[in-house]
Amino acid sequence: MPQLWSPICDRLNIRYPIFGFAHDIATVAAISRAGGFGVYGATRRFPDEIREELAEIKELVGDLPFGVDLVLPPGMPEHNSRAAIEAEIPDGHKDFVQQIIEKYEVRDASEPGMRTRFIRSTEIEQDQLRAVLESDVDLFACGIGAPPAAISEAKAGGKTTLALIGSPHHVPRAIGAGVDFLVAQGYDAGAHTGPIGTYSLVPQIVDAAGDIPVFVAGGVATGRHIAAALAMGAQGVWLGTAWLLSEEHQGHMHPVNTQKLIDAGSGDTVITRSESGKTFRQVRTAWSQEWEAEGAPEPLKMPYQDVLVGDLLGAIEEHDIEPLIHSGAGQSVGYFNEVKPVAEIMQSLVEETESALAAQASFLK
Repeated sequence: MPQLWSPICDRLNIRYPIFGFAHDIATVAAISRAGGFGVYGATRRFPDEIREELAEIKELVGDLPFGVDLVLPPGMPEHNSRAAIEAEIPDGHKDFVQQIIEKYEVRDASEPGMRTRFIRSTEIEQDQLRAVLESDVDLFACGIGAPPAAISEAKAGGKTTLALIGSPHHVPRAIGAGVDFLVAQGYDAGAHTGPIGTYSLVPQIVDAAGDIPVFVAGGVATGRHIAAALAMGAQGVWLGTAWLLSEEHQGHMHPVNTQKLIDAGSGDTVITRSESGKTFRQVRTAWSQEWEAEGAPEPLKMPYQDVLVGDLLGAIEEHDIEPLIHSGAGQSVGYFNEVKPVAEIMQSLVEETESALAAQASFLK
């Protein structure tokens, strides 16, 4: 049987055109070692942590390529000042959060939460960028935003660049910034996602991108999905949810989240702004339901929502508040219901894709 391949494999020196995004070092390294392209989500890490963690991944993968992803949204405050943000948060929002704390008897966190370790700001972003640009990571991905100056400097340093986009309208801006690759991320995707479904989005992005390779994200869970992505003109896929139930990722996952992901079907996710202020697909739990309830305030914009709920989100996991514990996940979560090693997940994806591509030939007469 012919083997799975696309031109991107030779260009990036990978066996399979499968990108794997994760917030966990061991998982990222395992994806690259399994023949894919591991990408580390570092947007909530301090610059010194980014330096150390990218160096650790490099030790784990050797000469194999890997990448790092930052979220760089426009319009963030200039300085890393929590006090300045807190001063602008309406009292009604603070009261609502306090009601959640009291209802579920959540004790105070022992340290700032993941979203309140620092304020999403130009100051922090520049320091994070410097840490990435000074590293020997192979690929720099922009999960939100693609500042032209950052893209230009990354490319000058020999790094490949990539931007995730959720609308055809984003293509000219991303191409204008100079990115090497685009990820067309459909509505099905976990975490920050847009309003257009994957099937509707991808062909439009491919057509608009011209010679720039496009990868597909959002709802990709099986080899049939990967074959469909290639049929739509993409050169590969970008998966995040697939690795949440990998063995390697369990050290990064609260056990309650693991079980909720196993139990969840594709209809058990919801898009909410209550996490960060931006659209964020996650497994539906009491957390999202509280923010959807009658009388709940509209979530604030990033980074105000980050500061409003960040410490509480940390306390929820620290103190095992089961109803409120939740995880970002795409609609593809319905395809994953047991914990497996990354290598086994990758091999299944590859074998299923090869079978699906071979089967497609039978439709030609």
